[in-house]
Amino acid sequence: MINGQPSCPLIFQLAERYRMKTFLHVGCGPKRLDTATQLAHRPKGFDVVDWGELRLDINPQVQPDVVGSMTDMSAVNTASVDAIFSSHNIEHLYPHEVNTALAEFKRVLTPDGFVVITCPDLQSVCALVAEDKLTEAAYISPAGPIAPMDILYGHRTALRAGNLYMAHRCGFTLNVLLATLEQAGFAKVVGFRRPQFFDLWALATKSGIDDDSLRAKAANFFA
Repeated sequence: MINGQPSCPLIFQLAERYRMKTFLHVGCGPKRLDTATQLAHRPKGFDVVDWGELRLDINPQVQPDVVGSMTDMSAVNTASVDAIFSSHNIEHLYPHEVNTALAEFKRVLTPDGFVVITCPDLQSVCALVAEDKLTEAAYISPAGPIAPMDILYGHRTALRAGNLYMAHRCGFTLNVLLATLEQAGFAKVVGFRRPQFFDLWALATKSGIDDDSLRAKAANFFA
């Protein structure tokens, strides 16, 4: 485990030996020891043949490879990862922290690197709130029923159990998310909404690529 000091963890050594690319899994959550389960939850596009996974989380109890926050990833070397996958954690930041986190994302990416972000879609969630369904189940997850209240402010069951890392402090519509990535200095951005799943997906590249290549990359890495 790495905490606070730049280093070269085992995954980087293996990636160099086998010429694999490395993706940084930000906010990785609990470590899955069972191989079949781990593969079943591996993000789309990041196959085990070409990609090594480096796991980062603010919560040491989930046993990440790197303990750190999105706003301070100093334990990850500059320009050391080929991609970043950030699933449902950017909304845990305060609004003023988002640009700091995105600057950290850019710092650790290689020049040709990219980031894939997924987070709640406030537009579709607020449509339910406008229908006065704030506490009614929007969908059923493995953790049980999820209501708009949980999507807006954080999973209440986890918060009630004392896991305050799960609190939500900001949110995005698709246009706001894409504009935020552009303002952070990413060269090309693309994204889409999945209203039926109440989520947004965005892909942003550190350097410029043509539109066809951008669309092809997005098709490979979006759920």
